[in-house]
Amino acid sequence: MYNETRRAAWVEIDLNALNDNYRALRALAPNSAFIAAVKADAYGHNAVKTSWELIKGGIEYLGVATLEEAVELRQTGIRTPIVLLNTTPRGNVKDLLDLKAIPVVASYEDASLLSKTARSTRSDRDVDILVAVETGMGRLGVIFDEEGSRKIADMARLPRIRIAGIFSHFAAADDDPSFTLKQIEYFDRIVASLADMGIRPSIRTIANSAGIMRYPQAHYEVVRSGISLYGLYPAPDMNDGTVSLRPVMSVRANIVLLRKVPAGFPISYGHTFYTERESLIGVLPLGYSDGLPRVISGRGRVIVNGVYAPLVGTITMDQAMVDLTDVPGVKEYDEAIVVGSDGALSVTADEIAELSGTVNYEVTTRFGQRLPKIYKGVSWGRII
Repeated sequence: MYNETRRAAWVEIDLNALNDNYRALRALAPNSAFIAAVKADAYGHNAVKTSWELIKGGIEYLGVATLEEAVELRQTGIRTPIVLLNTTPRGNVKDLLDLKAIPVVASYEDASLLSKTARSTRSDRDVDILVAVETGMGRLGVIFDEEGSRKIADMARLPRIRIAGIFSHFAAADDDPSFTLKQIEYFDRIVASLADMGIRPSIRTIANSAGIMRYPQAHYEVVRSGISLYGLYPAPDMNDGTVSLRPVMSVRANIVLLRKVPAGFPISYGHTFYTERESLIGVLPLGYSDGLPRVISGRGRVIVNGVYAPLVGTITMDQAMVDLTDVPGVKEYDEAIVVGSDGALSVTADEIAELSGTVNYEVTTRFGQRLPKIYKGVSWGRII
């Protein structure tokens, strides 16, 4: 198969699967608004394209990690509220206000700077913030001791600042129910304590993808979904029938060179692989710079013409070699499925993650960085 990109390796994005996943997750939390995590270029799926599709479906918020990501969305005409899930660099607070983004705030100092900057502008608009509280993630969040509660009270008194929500994050909702229930209990206690202090935000949010699936008591007013929007489960054992998801991303490449080589022939850097028989070796034009992890050299596999074929030798920066000796009728420019399915056969992001000692989030994000993308299914139109 030839494609319209300038590469013989590419990513395919199934927009129908994206929309189906969104509807399936929405059905689990029908009374909650959604923050769609489109940070890291929507986990490699293209933040702009993904955001517009989700906006068409009624998404209430978009979640990014950096101001640059927020700028990219705003420049395409997106007016949906954007939540900055990371802290805002203190030198860029005015940029955040200009973007009308909603910051997650983890310190009184950051809230005070937002207040000061807002007062220095001509706008009379209050700045909505989500105050992050520490419940067990050990990352961002005000520790809710006597000093911490006083700091949040001080934030609430700052001019031009409105505490719109209380924010926390599950640390182990995919694999530790006992700890997660303790997080929920502690979060509820913090919210109740703030209410006693007269601080009653309209938003409570703690549930990520795993929380949406397993902890309906923690859905509250707003939930946040990332990896599951893209058709992957936060952990393999979460594919338990609670919700049916379809991977949005597949990765494909043409076999750009096919050579018959003798037994004992060395393949790639370091000669980590020698053929044991006369073999048919193909070259795929993608490598670790495209997201195919070097660490799976000699252990990964692809699908060609309806059968599995092993990757052999060391994966290089731009190329990988595959043993096609047992693939029937193979020829140059046949398509290899690097991630995806062909009938009952599949190579998943989870499989690559397990071989690599990482998570499926990293796999899709890395594949999405350099490879060109082809979109299938619903389309909102041209990306600006």
